[in-house]
Amino acid sequence: MAEQQEHQIPPLLQPIVGAQMLFVAFGALVLVPLLTGLDANVALFTAGAGTLLFQVITKRSVPIFLASSFAFIAPIMYGVQAWGVAATMGGLMATGVVYMLLAGLIAWRGRGIVERVLPPVVVGPVIMVIGLALAPVAVNMALGKSGDGSIQLVPEQTAIVVALIALAVTLAASVFGRGFVRLVPILLGIIVSYTAALFYGLVDFTAVEQAAWLAMPAFTTPEFHWQAILFMLPVALAPAVEHVGDMMAISSVAGKDYLKKPGLHKTLLGDGVATSFASMLGGPPNTTYGEVTGAVALTKAFNPVLMTWAAAFAIVLSFVGKLGALLSTIPVPVMGGIMILLFGAIATIGVSTISKAQLDLHHPRNLAITSIPLVFGIGGMQFGGGDFTLQGIGLAAVSAIVLNLILPKDPDEA
Repeated sequence: MAEQQEHQIPPLLQPIVGAQMLFVAFGALVLVPLLTGLDANVALFTAGAGTLLFQVITKRSVPIFLASSFAFIAPIMYGVQAWGVAATMGGLMATGVVYMLLAGLIAWRGRGIVERVLPPVVVGPVIMVIGLALAPVAVNMALGKSGDGSIQLVPEQTAIVVALIALAVTLAASVFGRGFVRLVPILLGIIVSYTAALFYGLVDFTAVEQAAWLAMPAFTTPEFHWQAILFMLPVALAPAVEHVGDMMAISSVAGKDYLKKPGLHKTLLGDGVATSFASMLGGPPNTTYGEVTGAVALTKAFNPVLMTWAAAFAIVLSFVGKLGALLSTIPVPVMGGIMILLFGAIATIGVSTISKAQLDLHHPRNLAITSIPLVFGIGGMQFGGGDFTLQGIGLAAVSAIVLNLILPKDPDEA
């Protein structure tokens, strides 16, 4: 792998470029807590601190930024409704432990073990379920309702207009945008539709006026309920596999094989430690950010020190109380418009995962492993009862893994 030519950035300019990296990640970083009801300032703090922990574990050798994972949006929303924020954090903390165990397994047996247990035929349908399981929530919010559709928060006709503006701007920026615009489509969609919401009188600035300029983020300590833990554990599988793709992407951009040095086991360990740490404080799980990788490719700025600056700025911003209050004023239909595209995009990644592997879905084995988890995860199938119920994304992941392990392969495929 040929090393790419790096743009040398003078030390005095490194903080500015680092701040730009944070700005690129900012829209997606705060979107996850805004959608799931978590605290945006906590997410900023845990993203910055998680990136620094990742750099310590990988000896600051990889130019990436860690922040809120989209794969956990639907599970967090369900978990908060079912068990509350603290118990959901306990379940998410356990997913970080899964990353650490996978890192140990990879260090022991090599990364081929992940490819055998979690091939594309397993990962693809699980990612699709993650994207589609809460599609009704996106539609309800776009219609101006609460996520479960029980309360009309904004007049429906007004909500549809604002949601469509958010969707259209985000779509246009991602399809027709060039350069920096293409890196921040979600942020642009929120800004333009938020402006429209201001015009319709949907924004209340009372919370911003009452908030202090400097305030401690609203940290939440986890509680451990085994139902929430069992629900969250299977969700970790798809982001763990996605992590491998992220490492391959940044390796291609920088012209260095980060899967070998510092090694996939080190980067996955860093991701897991960052995720567990975030959950200890009430933040969403962390993941490596493709937006920042795109910015690195655009600027040819491969120095990991830039991500240290980005992390430092994220931590500083997390203590600005009025910032969190301002983010909380974003109306429901703005988020709903973004979620329509976002959840659909996640599901499409699952389809792409299967497509890239060139799987023959007419083959009975592949058809079973793909179709059964999809119907289980989206259709509402559940097993168990009382305190223990396996359903949704967790059931989809478990059923896909079990079917892959027990269904015999063709001799030539094996």
